Amino acid sequence: MDAVIKALRQALSADPDDVELRAHLAQVLLEEQRTGEALAESVIVLGSRPDHLPALRVAQAAAQAEGDQARADAYGRLLRALGGAPDEVAPATASPPAPPAPGEPVFAVPDTIDEVVQGWSGTDAAAEPETGHLRAAGVTLADVGGLETVKQRLERSFLQPVRNPGLTAQFGKSLRGGLMLWGPPGCGKTFIARALAGELGAAFYEVGLTDVLDMYIGSSERNLRSVFDAARRNRPCLLFFDEIDALGQKRSQLRHSGAMRGVVNQLLAELDGAASDNEGLFVLAASNHPWDIDSALLRPGRFDRSVLVLPPDQPAREAILAYHLRGRPVEALDLAKVAKATEGYSGADLALVCEQATESAMTASVAAGTVRPITQRGLQDAARSVRPSVGEWLETARNYALFGNTDGEYDELAAYLKQRRRR
Repeated sequence: MDAVIKALRQALSADPDDVELRAHLAQVLLEEQRTGEALAESVIVLGSRPDHLPALRVAQAAAQAEGDQARADAYGRLLRALGGAPDEVAPATASPPAPPAPGEPVFAVPDTIDEVVQGWSGTDAAAEPETGHLRAAGVTLADVGGLETVKQRLERSFLQPVRNPGLTAQFGKSLRGGLMLWGPPGCGKTFIARALAGELGAAFYEVGLTDVLDMYIGSSERNLRSVFDAARRNRPCLLFFDEIDALGQKRSQLRHSGAMRGVVNQLLAELDGAASDNEGLFVLAASNHPWDIDSALLRPGRFDRSVLVLPPDQPAREAILAYHLRGRPVEALDLAKVAKATEGYSGADLALVCEQATESAMTASVAAGTVRPITQRGLQDAARSVRPSVGEWLETARNYALFGNTDGEYDELAAYLKQRRRR
């Protein structure tokens, strides 16, 4: 049998995407009681085919043989949800799976993937050591250099109602809040969200795309529910979703992806607080591509307010340069001059400028055998060598500002692009 396994592995090395061949290898490994290898191969299969019944049966049997009963039970539930008979799960060489516990839901055979997701929507979230990053903000808007227009918009549309709860109550306005920060990448949307949490005296709960999306059917929805539950337990809390355009894509573009449609539906339900109270929970999101977001997410009560975060202005660029050079050996620098020469640079671009200037100074220090500080000339040379990274985004955004601005949502962007052309 070792020769057969070796031959199967050689065939897979030539065609690693052959799902059926890999599933067959997993079955052979399980029959040889090489359960750890069988589990690893079946997991690879399920990564591309979560509904592959033979691989699920091998994974359940192998996980049980390895002593991972929780994982085996999870595979068993998915098998039953997909119509896999329990008595077909384990081969003769492996222990049979445990029968459903009393009170455990028994799923009917679903006709569509949406029915599978619906059947799992009420189950407990998967036990994860940590989902996202929950911490004290540690900064406020006073730590954000420049960007006065953005700060004024945030104060007027978001902070003012929250800071005046008595007045807010008189006007019948809820303290629930939803705000979307959008604009080119690398311009400080995450830092601004964190600063907002500091202004509110709230915990900052940052959640990324990889914290929510999961390869297994239904797990993404449960992860999303778990995130909101954790945020509610830590109120007042500012829950921040990065890359919301990936989580909340237009459902019209997801006709062939029932799993992702389920994620959008779950996000809408959590934002509405249909089953719980969202008072004291402030939900912010960041997007580089707001035109890809489902319109239902932008309706009143959800992400109904938006703030455009453009490349930093000159005072902000000067503050960013000073921030990234702090604690480093420098000569007397005219940061205002460098900031003036870096019009259109993002915060990430300016960080790269400082890194390149630092590398040049370190190289000079090694050659001289003594510390050579970062010089004005070195910083200006680094600025000239770094190209602004937002050009591609601006070209894409220009098309929406010119041809897709039907409701005026891109007026501010159009004004910025017009001003930019005059320079």
